[in-house]
Amino acid sequence: LLFEGRNTRKGEEKEGEISPFQALMTALSATVGTGNIAGVATAVFLGGPGALFWMWCTALVGMATKFSEAVLAVKYREVDEEGNHVGGPMYYIKNGLGAKWAWLGTAFAIFGGIAAFGIGNTVQSNSVADVLHANFGIDVWVTGLVLMVLVGAVLIGGIKRIGAVAGSLVPLMAIAYLGAGLVVLAINADAIPAALDLVFTHAFSPAAAEGGFAGAAVWAAIRFGVARGVFSNEAGLGSAPIAHAASQTKDPVRQGLIAMLGTFIDTIVICSITGLVIITSGAWTSGESGAALTSAAFADALPGVGNYLVAIALAVFAFTTIIGWSFYGERCIEFMFGVKAIKPYRLLWILAVPVGAGVSLDFIWLVADTLNAMMAIPNLIALALLSPVVFRLTKEYFARNGAPAEVSGDQNA
Repeated sequence: LLFEGRNTRKGEEKEGEISPFQALMTALSATVGTGNIAGVATAVFLGGPGALFWMWCTALVGMATKFSEAVLAVKYREVDEEGNHVGGPMYYIKNGLGAKWAWLGTAFAIFGGIAAFGIGNTVQSNSVADVLHANFGIDVWVTGLVLMVLVGAVLIGGIKRIGAVAGSLVPLMAIAYLGAGLVVLAINADAIPAALDLVFTHAFSPAAAEGGFAGAAVWAAIRFGVARGVFSNEAGLGSAPIAHAASQTKDPVRQGLIAMLGTFIDTIVICSITGLVIITSGAWTSGESGAALTSAAFADALPGVGNYLVAIALAVFAFTTIIGWSFYGERCIEFMFGVKAIKPYRLLWILAVPVGAGVSLDFIWLVADTLNAMMAIPNLIALALLSPVVFRLTKEYFARNGAPAEVSGDQNA
């Protein structure tokens, strides 16, 4: 699916703006971010090794959710006045559920347009500024201004440039980070069986206090594993289908299958590497948390190099998150005010980058988390109400393509 999605099928060039692969990479550019480095570390610090198990469980459920989101996004997308294909929860709520539910789509767009400035912009630029200042001594305002210029250069080109940058940068950064993680795991190979034992054991039993680790009950492993898993892969949030709606495809189910890979790559692959590196190194009992814990784990196996690798990876991950989420915010604003609102929103987005880099964001984190939850509620309601449509389209797709598995559901939707 990933290889096939790199190219647009014949006759589908006018069905969207970017290839199915670029749509996936755009969604991944917004998804793969600080959550994969700092979020996983925080989950292990607060919930113990068992939190990694519950992140995996969240990812399995999230893959099904992402599939449904992408199917509906392509099914109910529209073409705006500039000829661009637009879609996402606000559109499948309006076009799939009817005019009486339009208020729910508007609610999603409001929360999405505002929340993007938190989780997708200022939080990310602040993370980049902090990690570069800590490891390289670069002033936070310098980082903010440079990041602002880079983000502006990409956003001027719209979704096609975002897709092109994401299609090149996301695979490169993911492979580099995974390669470094695999090197660390190879160095700590003897500790992998014990680490996996800790993951499965403490998923269902308390983890005792050890060193700088304060201990964690089973509920903590579940709570922080699920919370950080959802934060990382964004399944159910309703953001990724906005990118998948721009895909050059006529087949909603094919794009849904490609979308599932996003959650798999983000959580099952990248988050797992981060978690296992932390546990095998023993750094999870050091008392460190967040990106500092991940840096300590890499530095333990790769002295003098590991912490810099984490710093660079975090910076690149956060940069791609900023450009990916800008597209989500723009589509939310366009839904409410039309295409005329995109340029002012884009300008505000670019100007917010250095502000986020130079200020304390404790309050913004709280507001962003709340708004993210408010985004998810309308989306999850729509997914539940439109599930018969997803079942019907999926069954038709597998019947048409001769797949061996049958998908049951309401065919009369």
